[in-house]
Amino acid sequence: MYLATTLFIAFAVSAVCMTVAARFGVGRSVLAAAAVFAILAAAAARHARNQPAALKIGPEGLSVWNRAGILRAQGSIVGCSQWSDSLLMLYLEEDGGRLHRLLIPADMAERSAFRALAVLARRSAHV
Repeated sequence: MYLATTLFIAFAVSAVCMTVAARFGVGRSVLAAAAVFAILAAAAARHARNQPAALKIGPEGLSVWNRAGILRAQGSIVGCSQWSDSLLMLYLEEDGGRLHRLLIPADMAERSAFRALAVLARRSAHV
């Protein structure tokens, strides 16, 4: 996924550079490309920090932590969708009613754990 993100940023920066250079010149195109690169790189870094690193299945629902050990979401599973054996999308509802969307790629967990989580999600979401 990091390779795809890197390629996307490279193509976006080059597209902005070529578009702005044709109309406003090379100097402004470099500034625009640098701004686009900074914005997209910051967004990619923020997204990488918030990726789930640990899941805990308990009687009250599911808890999700990021790599820094910060609790990102906790609640009961109220919805789910599964794309083949590749991706699982869960909706967690906190006690206050706030919904969290959680995307879990199959390679994040062992195959048996991913299947167990998918079964739990379908049962909990009443799908």
